[in-house]
Amino acid sequence: MNSRMIMATTDTIPGKEIQVLGVVMGSIVQSKHIGRDIAASFKTIVGGEIKGYTELLDEARTIATNRMQDEARTINADAILNIRYQSSSIMANACEVICYGTAVKFV
Repeated sequence: MNSRMIMATTDTIPGKEIQVLGVVMGSIVQSKHIGRDIAASFKTIVGGEIKGYTELLDEARTIATNRMQDEARTINADAILNIRYQSSSIMANACEVICYGTAVKFV
């Protein structure tokens, strides 16, 4: 098993013939530490990047991506194509990040 999964936002990989295995996804609902949330609320007054939220979303995307890759490995995929991300607010101080794509096998 190749530990490095090929991932792309395109629907093909040049020079490769593929067999579609199906949709795979990974998701996470994550919240921030209350101390960071208070600091972020002050930042909204003066403007600029809210680094605590940037870090939260970066970490959530990484976890969702890893979970998607794990699901693809369980069906012996060689690559994941058409990768997309979505995020949404679930409740105050919590967000959901979903990563999904098409698992394929090289033929």
